[in-house]
Amino acid sequence: MYRERASRLPGAVVWVNTPVGDGRVLPDGCMDLLWHEGRLLVAGPDTRGYVTGGGGGQWVGLRFCPGTAPAVLGVPAYSLLDQRVELSDLWPAGDVRRLRDRVAGAADPAAALEEIALERAVPPDPSLRRLVEALDAGRSVAAAADKLGLGARQLHRRSRAAFGYGPKTLARVLRMQRALALARAGVPLAETAVRAGYADQPHLSREVRELAGLPLGGLLGG
Repeated sequence: MYRERASRLPGAVVWVNTPVGDGRVLPDGCMDLLWHEGRLLVAGPDTRGYVTGGGGGQWVGLRFCPGTAPAVLGVPAYSLLDQRVELSDLWPAGDVRRLRDRVAGAADPAAALEEIALERAVPPDPSLRRLVEALDAGRSVAAAADKLGLGARQLHRRSRAAFGYGPKTLARVLRMQRALALARAGVPLAETAVRAGYADQPHLSREVRELAGLPLGGLLGG
């Protein structure tokens, strides 16, 4: 069973999940700090659907707002693209052991995980937030770059460090998430495609299959 709540870390979400059977994590522009069976891990940004193994006990996670995790973790997002790694691969082993003991001994592992992130948090880069907002509103990459006063190369370089990939991929990911939210709310697929910024319904279907690894009907339970 999955449940989540807003974190005290701006824009982040704290979640707990005890999966039954395989699951699928879809690209969303985010990165996660994870706790599972005594291990601290990091889920990097995804460019395609990631299949999780079922069973294996409870997972606890902190999902960072897009673009904010690299400043906390101390590594560029592109170095973790499509990966799940041990936190000890990124931070000194002794530090991670102490943090692991701290989470393991906590009455609420989710709250302990959140505290770890809060202690290392830095003020988010407002330009990254504005980029996410612009692309999520359906603006083109060129329009977003103009709004931020950045050249194409500079925008691409900063996007790779913050999100793991360039702004065009980020725009595709955010557009898919918009479309899925509309479709799950009951909006007809043809209308969903137009409102989310696709050329037509077939375009929506192709993009979802490519990014999620499943046909649209499979994600919607159809």
